[in-house]
Amino acid sequence: MERRIIFLLNPVAGTGNRSRIRKLIEKKLSGSAIDFDIYPTNPEADYSAIRSKILSGGVTDVVVAGGDGTISGVVHDLRDTNVHFGLIPCGSGNGLAFSAGISKNPHKAIDLIFTGTPALTDAFTINDHFSCMLSGLGFDAQVAHDFAKQNRRGLFTYISQTYTNFLKATPYHFEVSVNGTPLLTEAFFISIANSNQFGNQFTIAPRARLNDGLLDIVIVQKMTKPHMLLAVLRQIRMGKVNGAHYKKAGIIYYQTKQLSIKNPDAAPLHIDGDPRPTAALFNIGVVPGAFRLIRPQDHLFAKS
Repeated sequence: MERRIIFLLNPVAGTGNRSRIRKLIEKKLSGSAIDFDIYPTNPEADYSAIRSKILSGGVTDVVVAGGDGTISGVVHDLRDTNVHFGLIPCGSGNGLAFSAGISKNPHKAIDLIFTGTPALTDAFTINDHFSCMLSGLGFDAQVAHDFAKQNRRGLFTYISQTYTNFLKATPYHFEVSVNGTPLLTEAFFISIANSNQFGNQFTIAPRARLNDGLLDIVIVQKMTKPHMLLAVLRQIRMGKVNGAHYKKAGIIYYQTKQLSIKNPDAAPLHIDGDPRPTAALFNIGVVPGAFRLIRPQDHLFAKS
């Protein structure tokens, strides 16, 4: 089957030079027999024009040069067209890329489009909003809201905003319900993860896989700030763990297909790293095999 590829470049994601990536794409593909086009991403995630090209022009692949929020928006709008999705990670966190084993090096990421394998990848919905990687309520969402307001992007800015918010962070009240069983808790944040990452190789959900049909829930409960910092660092460094459920040092971790969260304190929300309006109640459910992501062969069945 002949391939026809649409590349979507986010002109503002992360800190990378998008003109350099465009030139690299053109250099690698111009001498090939592969038909391709390059377009900018849409800030409103409205890809109706791209959809028309896919349906009328035999497009086989859509490759996104951007971050987690960008790939999430593209996949949400186009996944019912049955194209394969590729990723050239150039966002600030690139959690989906790290989880999937996609190199942050644009040369290697572009080469993977031709050497990798499209693999069914889960996603989830949070109040009918689509998420392909990780969403959260509380502290990390406030960081996302403040980070989005900054003129400069990148890891240093993200760390700066994280530190600022850590100093003033307070816990929120939540009621988390799984299979009708409620858990009342005060927590600094709750992460709902399909991938294992916050981004930048910070592993928050060590058992998460991109295609296991489950969501990994991480609740960082109320504790002193020093204990909270140690607990999160321990969670990030934990790596592989035995058992899908545990409660340790103020962190509750479990896996489920669906859950609901009551949010009486209006804790802020992020979806795949992008700030979103919050709500008093969230209904969350996994979408198994939501889209096909081009991944390295050796990552298809490994732990994410």
